[in-house]
Amino acid sequence: MQDGAAGMHRSIRLVETTAQDDPSKESAFIDTLISANVKAILLSAVSADGSVHAIRRAHQAGIPVVCYNTCVNDVAMKKYVYAYVVGDPVAFGAKLGDAAADYFIKAGVKSPKIGVVNCEFVEVCINRRKGFQAALLKRVPDATLVDNQQGTTVDASLAVSEKILTAHPDLNAFFGESGGATLGATRAVQQSGKSVVVFGSDMTTDIAHSLAEHKVLKAVVDISGKAVGHLAIQEAIDAVDGKTPANPIVPAAIGLYTTPDAANAWLSAHSDGLP
Repeated sequence: MQDGAAGMHRSIRLVETTAQDDPSKESAFIDTLISANVKAILLSAVSADGSVHAIRRAHQAGIPVVCYNTCVNDVAMKKYVYAYVVGDPVAFGAKLGDAAADYFIKAGVKSPKIGVVNCEFVEVCINRRKGFQAALLKRVPDATLVDNQQGTTVDASLAVSEKILTAHPDLNAFFGESGGATLGATRAVQQSGKSVVVFGSDMTTDIAHSLAEHKVLKAVVDISGKAVGHLAIQEAIDAVDGKTPANPIVPAAIGLYTTPDAANAWLSAHSDGLP
């Protein structure tokens, strides 16, 4: 966002926080921003429904809201949100589902059993799973998602993944719907010593290093945070300037990484650690 604004020769000051997946914390911070009379609010909404009231208050106060990655439900989004920067979550999941299919077909695994570590308190992650499942089943029709549990932070997803490994000793793979889910599942497999692989989402430095090793983590689908930041700040500045968006849905490009070389190239391009 800062680089994007500088590229547009605009000076901005960002007032930041993290809601930690808590709608009440998000709501309190938005109220603080409304009281401070900020020019725009940019956020990855905590909940499709639980975030609506706070975003509506910002809209009623005349402050444009730009969502990125996650947002409120479609009805509320159309009423209260200026723009929503997002990579199509179904296409996002489908890219990874195809990568999983490539792996299973090459390995000769006809009936893989897959555990899902999810972030499905937001609709984006539900659609990621739908895209993943549809693409995988199209090419590996006997694949089965045998378990699906929430784990968004690394610690939570590690614990959930360990439970899934115990409950399903014949598990073949994990699908991590978010970065925390991916890293937790990968660490759980590493600690277990089992021959289980992981297909993950949302590249970070730690995830890229795991993919470069290519022992457990086999593919990662990602939307560049830098690219999303550029798009989001552009929309926010357009809103402040009084422009009408041509389309409130602003597509972000989706990338797929499946090899150690691709992981190392990502690390070289993101030497500052920012995804």
